[in-house]
Amino acid sequence: MGHSHSHSHGTGAGNRGRLLLVVALAWALVAFQLLGAALTGSLALLFDTVHVFTDALGVTLALLAAHLAARPASPRRTWGYQRVEVLSAMFQAVALLAVGIFVAFEAVQRFFEPSEIPGREVLVFGVIGLVGNIIMILVLMGGDRSNFNMRAAFLEVLNDALGSVAVIVSALIIWQTGYYQADAIVALLIGLMIVPRTVKLFRETVSVLLESTPKNLDLEALRRHLEEQPHVLAVHDLHASQISSSLPVLTAHIVLEDECFRDGHSVQILADLQTCVAQHFEVSIRHSTFQLEPRSLYEREDLHHRH
Repeated sequence: MGHSHSHSHGTGAGNRGRLLLVVALAWALVAFQLLGAALTGSLALLFDTVHVFTDALGVTLALLAAHLAARPASPRRTWGYQRVEVLSAMFQAVALLAVGIFVAFEAVQRFFEPSEIPGREVLVFGVIGLVGNIIMILVLMGGDRSNFNMRAAFLEVLNDALGSVAVIVSALIIWQTGYYQADAIVALLIGLMIVPRTVKLFRETVSVLLESTPKNLDLEALRRHLEEQPHVLAVHDLHASQISSSLPVLTAHIVLEDECFRDGHSVQILADLQTCVAQHFEVSIRHSTFQLEPRSLYEREDLHHRH
């Protein structure tokens, strides 16, 4: 049996630095927009503030998850805290979905019972909120977009930037026309913007927790490719999953001719198989574990159980 160790864990220090800056900016924006919502009474600005609050909480959790993921593995937690990244991203997705549903419900009620809104003041708070979100987007754009936490944080800030644009549009409409229902319509749009991206993120994190085969990895094609390698007779008990967004893993039983174990050739075969799964496929699997079996053992009926 053998396994490859060449893999990296967690969210890098560069990502953690970017998240820390975004956390500070996000909480400052929450305080500012909450003040604006209180002063203007704007539903769109209030719900954009709720959205920003959710973003700030989510990015804070992402930073915590990144810190925990960087901690080394131990005999008790052999993968360290890699799964914290997935749990954090899932929590953020659930929170955003809840906010989206709540916003939609409240916006429908406000549409039929509109309140007078000072459009010019809402416009000022909307523009400053947009500037803050643009800064956070620029900070996060340089991070690792394959990491669940960085993706979740980027999507949250991007959604909030779109929310700020919507607030600006509603403020301009109210200021110029006095159509106060624009505030409710924009609040509804903010809620609807949250849903599609967060559903996708939620499905991906659930897939990891269910230990599904990594996206873009054709497991049957991988099996066929391994069985085409010299001296390989069969591949069974083949499993592939992900510990985190950056750590796919694979295990398999490889059946070889008995002679491969007698002449020592099995060592080279193991090295070739590990190189194969690390380099040949779209998903690079650098943590692979292969159990090599002689044909005589494989053919014993009491040990022959394929999956």
